[in-house]
Amino acid sequence: MLRFFFFFLLSLPVWSRQWHVFPKGQFTSIHQVVALAQAADTIWIHKGVYREGKNLVIDKPLTLIGIGYPTLDGEKKYQPLTIRADQVTVQGICIVYSGRGSLEDLAGIKIIGSKKVTIRHNRLENNFFGIYLQGASYCEVVGNVISSHYKSEQNSGNGIHAWKSDHIHIDSNQTQGHRDGIYFEFVTDSKIENNLSEKNIRYGLHFMFSHQDTYLNNRFRTNGAGVAVMYSRGVTMKQNHFEKNWGSAAYGLLLKDISDSHIQHNTFFENTVGIFMEGISRCQVQQNQFQNNGWAARIQASCNDNTFTQNNFQGNSFDIATNGTMVLNTFNQNYWDKYEGYDLNGDRLGDVPYHPVSLYALIVEQMPHSIMLYRSFMVSLIEKAEKAIPSLTPENLIDNQPLMKPLPIAVQSQNRRQK
Repeated sequence: MLRFFFFFLLSLPVWSRQWHVFPKGQFTSIHQVVALAQAADTIWIHKGVYREGKNLVIDKPLTLIGIGYPTLDGEKKYQPLTIRADQVTVQGICIVYSGRGSLEDLAGIKIIGSKKVTIRHNRLENNFFGIYLQGASYCEVVGNVISSHYKSEQNSGNGIHAWKSDHIHIDSNQTQGHRDGIYFEFVTDSKIENNLSEKNIRYGLHFMFSHQDTYLNNRFRTNGAGVAVMYSRGVTMKQNHFEKNWGSAAYGLLLKDISDSHIQHNTFFENTVGIFMEGISRCQVQQNQFQNNGWAARIQASCNDNTFTQNNFQGNSFDIATNGTMVLNTFNQNYWDKYEGYDLNGDRLGDVPYHPVSLYALIVEQMPHSIMLYRSFMVSLIEKAEKAIPSLTPENLIDNQPLMKPLPIAVQSQNRRQK
């Protein structure tokens, strides 16, 4: 036992130093202290503005902690902070004004090929990219506030950008004013939760070729579009809020060429389109709330073997729209506020099947300008006639057991600071 304890003591660092950087003091340059520090040391950076004149590179395991949110200024010329070592922590620092480049993605903080890096409770303002993870593993980005003021996609970067990484945890961050709030490309086995992504130019969250990931309990509001998940499989999307994503090409959730994914307990509220699906297969859409959207769901004919069950459709202009007549998806036991059937046996299921695609929805799909006739007497007459003698709407797009009352769908509330 004593031998084991002695070996344990030898395995620990002999000592680790505490360094302090002040705007005026013994050490005024973070570069200087990083060069002097040894692995496992902690550097305390006191309140003030630090213009280092070049990229600050962390190439050893260090902890950088800001006191009073000191400012690390990239002066619109260079990348303020680059991490190339494992087991680095950066906390409580305000990082501003990174440079911009057409050939290089400059960021406020860039992590390159590192493991077990923690970026926690920092403020990043007016950087090209906010936090950039490249070839990273088992890293955490937690509780950061990331903002910028870009006006066009071409001249802006993403708030949190991860490329070719795995086991990344993105938790409780706020992003706004970037191209995409959060962007994943070739990222696997990672989780995005409790984030607020709003007022971004393109998407609040964007997936490309990223498999077996989970995002839950996030809020995406007033973005160009809420979330896009493309060319991915095995994505779990639960307890998210897609709100007020309005525009001619705006969606709460855009799904393109994905498979074997699960969409559950989400709220789609006041979006132009709640869910747009193209090339989707074997996905479960279950227990979601679709409310006050233009279209609750637009499902292209290229989708197959998807299941919609126990969802609430309330107050939408159009519940379901499609561009084909052959439907290879299943709708069962959903609540439709436009359903006018009855329940004679009292089992809380409608005795008459419901066709959620209206004839007018098909007309608008073929001739978008006909939306001008919405709520006109002519449209009402067409709808009544189609319900009485169905002939043009897809015959097999049908809910055979519509619910008579909406389900009490439980969606987790966001952190109060995000509301």
